[in-house]
Amino acid sequence: MPTIQPRRAGILIPVFALRTAEDLGIGDIGGVRQLIDWAADTGLGFVQFLPINATGSDSSPYNAISSVALDYLTLDLCPAALPELDEKFYSSVTGILRVDLLRHGSVNYPKVRRLKNTLLRRAFSQIESHPDRMAKFEAFCEKEAAWLDDFCLFKVLMEEHGHEDWMNWREDLNSAAKARAWRDAKADEIDDRILFHAYVQWLCFSQWGELRAYANGRGVKLMGDIPFGISWCSADVFFQPGQFDLEWCGGAPPETYFKDDYFVQRWGQNWGIPLYRWDVMESGGFQWWRQRTQKLTEVFDIFRIDHVLGFYRIYSFPWRPTRNAEFCYLTDEEAKALTGGRLPHYKEHEDDTPEHKAANLANGDKYLRMIVDAAAGRAEVVAEDLGTVPDYVRPHLLSLDIPGFKVSQWEHGKDGRVVMGSAYDNCSFTTYATHDHEPMKTLWEHRRRDAASEEETERAVGNKELGDLAEFAGLRFSDGGWPEYDTHIRHALLEALLASRSRFAAFMLTDLYGLEDRFNVPGIAADSNWSARLPMTVAELRNATPWKEEGEWLKKAISEAERAD
Repeated sequence: MPTIQPRRAGILIPVFALRTAEDLGIGDIGGVRQLIDWAADTGLGFVQFLPINATGSDSSPYNAISSVALDYLTLDLCPAALPELDEKFYSSVTGILRVDLLRHGSVNYPKVRRLKNTLLRRAFSQIESHPDRMAKFEAFCEKEAAWLDDFCLFKVLMEEHGHEDWMNWREDLNSAAKARAWRDAKADEIDDRILFHAYVQWLCFSQWGELRAYANGRGVKLMGDIPFGISWCSADVFFQPGQFDLEWCGGAPPETYFKDDYFVQRWGQNWGIPLYRWDVMESGGFQWWRQRTQKLTEVFDIFRIDHVLGFYRIYSFPWRPTRNAEFCYLTDEEAKALTGGRLPHYKEHEDDTPEHKAANLANGDKYLRMIVDAAAGRAEVVAEDLGTVPDYVRPHLLSLDIPGFKVSQWEHGKDGRVVMGSAYDNCSFTTYATHDHEPMKTLWEHRRRDAASEEETERAVGNKELGDLAEFAGLRFSDGGWPEYDTHIRHALLEALLASRSRFAAFMLTDLYGLEDRFNVPGIAADSNWSARLPMTVAELRNATPWKEEGEWLKKAISEAERAD
């Protein structure tokens, strides 16, 4: 059962969005270290990030190619952080590849990857000249072999084909058995290539481990994210296909929110993640999930389970996203003709009968207790329970002492009015937006536009949501209409969030400054997703106007809300 725990304040920022004077065109661990100092001095108890697992050609942190391996793009590669990388080579390469240009604007992933790969390969070539570090690297390889060997081979196979879509790899390499036979036959040619990727993972876990220790020393906890799913095109699915049900893809049910996407309104969101064969996983003691969780707790003090609803039941498609266009305008009967009679639906069960609800609840209880057990003593667990939420989920999360999400403007009582923060359970995580949502300034201005619309439905939605936000924040306006988003509104909203009873209160760092940068627009594949960066460096947060003044205001607000340690 939930216990009353200290209330903490935090900020959410993707690592890639941080900017420093020394970065290589993308936020990195060096920037996070600077941010931790700012957070500690501001009174923040935790800093929240998106997933940091390794990705492939798709830069989405929610489409990882490994359940364990970390993203090398987060590495701090300056020579001071990487002893085997000589200063002369670093300066030459960063000059030739024009890092000065990469530091401006959004993330240019192809160029950043090229630069970081060049530096890493140079560093790897010099590791043997550092005996102490070489010994630590070798010890890491031996300890982590259970997952590391397959992942590194997968990376080499990606290099061979130019992509991670193993279903389209050449015939002699398109299965785990064939790949391992190829590795054995070509050992003299590819062992160093495999070892390079192991070296990169050693750096990742070393730097993130050191960062966690530093943050804890400053009284700040690191919060990570564990997606419910794993990419179809991952090392896990390639080498352990028996753990996954490849007949179905997970996603979300139809919803009208995506007004310009007929497919989502008709069928739902097809995320393309394979389902789990829970019976197989259970027979093996849930080793895959335990390993995934325990490796995450080496880096993070707190982690959020993204789409925790999937542990109870997952909306599932009998086709992969590449076929979405085929089904977009089909009737149910026409779709069945292409799928052997199958249509998208919840698995294992719809929540349509008491028996099915009980079965889904029992599954969620089994799987989440396993996750909590795997994290026990290492990290706190938070659950993102947004979307179409069955009535049994939130009481169940409370019974496990797992804080669920409260997006304040979406929390309504039986009377239809917004629930005030003073009524929140301590076992909750409150925020106004996640990385998938509009920043608060944009949200306010869009609802203000809706409230002035000639269309009755839009007008009602705009007035309702602005009214809820205003009531939650204790804002009172004259009858002259909704005002433009300003400092007074921004501060009142953040103060109300901090004043709530929730154990965790967090907001995007961009919302502290009233910025409109958006990190992801769900349902679209665009270069603008996962690439926006802050307009200021982390150092400027501390020293430059107006960022410094907002940090000082936040420190006072956290103290007055009694969220400071």
